[in-house]
This record gives sequence, C-alpha cells and structure tokens, in this order.
Amino acid sequence: MGFARRNPLVVFGLLVVILWIALALLAPIIAPYDPQKQDVMLSLEPPSPDYPFGNDELGRDMLSRVLYGGRSTIPAGLVVVLIGSLIGTFVGAIAGYLGGLWDEIMMRLTELVMAFPTIILALAITAALGPSIRTAIIALVIVWWPSYARVVRSLVLEAKSQDYVEAMRAVGATGPYILFRTILPNCISPAIILATLDIGTAILTFAGLSFLGLGPEPSSPEWGRMVSAGVNLFDQWWTWLFPGLGIAILVLAFNFIGDGLRDLLDPRLRNR
Repeated sequence: MGFARRNPLVVFGLLVVILWIALALLAPIIAPYDPQKQDVMLSLEPPSPDYPFGNDELGRDMLSRVLYGGRSTIPAGLVVVLIGSLIGTFVGAIAGYLGGLWDEIMMRLTELVMAFPTIILALAITAALGPSIRTAIIALVIVWWPSYARVVRSLVLEAKSQDYVEAMRAVGATGPYILFRTILPNCISPAIILATLDIGTAILTFAGLSFLGLGPEPSSPEWGRMVSAGVNLFDQWWTWLFPGLGIAILVLAFNFIGDGLRDLLDPRLRNR
C-alpha cells in the first residue's frame, strides 16, 4: 500500500492496462456491432447515442472497431518485446560471459542492426516479406533485440568478476550453471525495466507500420490502420481520434508502469 500511495501513476497505469486487456478479450461479447459490418447509409455519421464513437467511411461502428483493434495491437506489442528481450538477453549474456571472439562477433552483429533507424529497418523488412501482422512482428523482433543484448552484456561483464562468481568457480560449477543460475538472476532487473518501458514503444511502432500500410490488411480493425484512414477524413474527427487515444493512453500506461518498476527494482531509488 505504501508503494501505491507513493506511486499513484503506477496504479493508474496498471488499471488502464488491465482494463484494455479485458476490453480486448471481451470484445466479441461487449462490442455492440460487428466491426466489419458495412452500412453506407451510416457513412461518416458523427457520434450518437446508438453509435457513441460514430461511424467510418464505410458505415462501420467505430466503437466496435476500437474494441477489436486492441486484440491485434496489444498482443503484437507484447510478443515483440517478449521475443526480442529473450533473444537479446541470451545474445548479450553469451557475449559478455565468453568474451573474446564470440563477444566480437555478437557485438558487431548487434551494432550492424543498431546502425539503422529502427522504423526504417522495420519498414524495409516488412516491405520485403509482404505486409501482414506476422511479418510486422517478425520485422520488429529483428530490430528490437540489440538494445537488450547491449544492456545484458554490460551487466554480465561487470558481474562475472564479482566474488560470488569466483566462489562458484572455486566449488567446480560449470560455465552454463554460473551464467544462467548465478549471474543472470542478478542482472535481470534492468532488462525487466527496459522491457516494460519498451512495450509502449513496441505498440506505437507496430501501429506506425500499420499506419504506413505495412501491418494487417486494410479492412482489419487495427488502431494504426484506423488512424491512417482517418487522416484522410480529418474533418470527421471521430474516425482518427478514438483509435489514436487508444494508442496514446496505452503507451502512457506502460510508461507509468515501467517508471514504477524502475523505482521498485533499482536499489538506488528504492529508499528515496
């Protein structure tokens, strides 16, 4: 309770994330209409009691589409960060622990990927593989892991010279045991904080790819696609405002949670 009182924004972020996940999971139940159902008679109708978020250019209910949009955008961001952090943690841990030639090879590969702007490289990969949710996630994973590799490598390099690691070597522990059971558990907190902060960025980047036409198919109820369609109808503000708010609120919520985890897991900040 003390942590919650000191960090109300973290509690707010958790509640927002839980609410959006619940809305996405329950979308087939709570959505008032089929998100793909078209009615040209309702084309670009503004918000009303029957359609609280209005209708798009094809007469589809915006509220239903926003609810269903979370079912693709939220999982995409979570999957990108989960897979990217696992790959990056493994690469960074191996590079930092083995050192020498292995470190050089892995770090040069990491720097090669990081040499390109994230969104530009993701755009190139997605365009080469063909636009879809799967290829957008693959492209983002490819550009996402290097930051974790660099963070974990630096932590492993610092930790492997500590006394507790030398003690494990002295009792005959094997290299993999020392790395994965002794060093990594003491280095994982910064990676967890980075991953939590990265979820919002991953969601925003995935929506950006969709906005540019390199995500799901055009008719899909996905937030980035919906904002892209709404930009061409700027006077009909409801076509871009509500999906845009969904992205913005969710990204802010994950950032609040990441800041709170940093305060909780970083011993230098914990007792402030």
